[in-house]
Amino acid sequence: MQTIKVGISACLLGDEVRFDGGHKRSAFCANELGRHVEFVKLCPEVGIGMPVPRPTIRLEAHENGTRAVVPKTGEDVTERLIGFAERATPHLQQISGYVLCAKSPSCGMERVKLYDPATGHAQKEATGIFAAQLQQRYPALPLEEDGRLNDPLLRENFVMRVFVYAAWQALGSQPKKSAVLGFHTSLKLLLLAHNQQAYRIIGRELAEQQEMTNEFLRHYIETLMAALSKPATRANHTNVLQHIQGYFSDQLGHDERAELSEAVLAYRNGIEPLLVPLTLLRHYQRLFPNDYLAGQRYLNPYPNDLKLRYGL
Repeated sequence: MQTIKVGISACLLGDEVRFDGGHKRSAFCANELGRHVEFVKLCPEVGIGMPVPRPTIRLEAHENGTRAVVPKTGEDVTERLIGFAERATPHLQQISGYVLCAKSPSCGMERVKLYDPATGHAQKEATGIFAAQLQQRYPALPLEEDGRLNDPLLRENFVMRVFVYAAWQALGSQPKKSAVLGFHTSLKLLLLAHNQQAYRIIGRELAEQQEMTNEFLRHYIETLMAALSKPATRANHTNVLQHIQGYFSDQLGHDERAELSEAVLAYRNGIEPLLVPLTLLRHYQRLFPNDYLAGQRYLNPYPNDLKLRYGL
């Protein structure tokens, strides 16, 4: 399997590159996710030549849009940060996801303070300049902030999307329709857990295509990743679990079927985590192999030792 590359704000891996000379090391990224991906670390502010430590930058609302300004000097570094994103393109085209530093005027993904330069008042409503460039240039790319990764649901969702996007990239820039169909089929249960309507729409659009044009491929993956970015609900997971359960109805005895049904219902009622019925289903998949289920990413969307479904 090819190495999965993930972009990351350098300070989240412990590099002392923040404005105050410190870092914001993420234990999950450094100790857990880092065992399965190769990080591509960047610091836009250092990348444009600013020193460490350095004067703070803040986002300001001006007539010509949101600007990144050094309050101490009034210097506007917006275009330099945009230029950094352009220069970083060769590295960014290889990555399958990006972990951003929260609240940063360059890397914050959401709720970054936006100042009124006349009053000095701020609202948490902006996106960092570099983060905004990522969103615009790579709309299908999974993005997440370090702070939000503390939420088990958001953490699991981000890592799942990274592995799905990496699988898409592995198809190459001009995949044949058969390859895209195979990829889409492998995601059926995942999509049903996250967005049932999107699964039906995307599948119909794919079936109707005679040729895999660049325009359609771009539309397909952007629509797909947007659908997967919505965390799966307990109700949708339950429907998928019961769907998988049906594949083993003929092989299981009465007591085994009852045990599996109880595990699924216990999950639905919030008594057991998702991992409990999934463990039983994986066990039965090993005992009674089913080719269709073996090709579904839902059962094993990422390495199990990341323990991402323990708290779901």
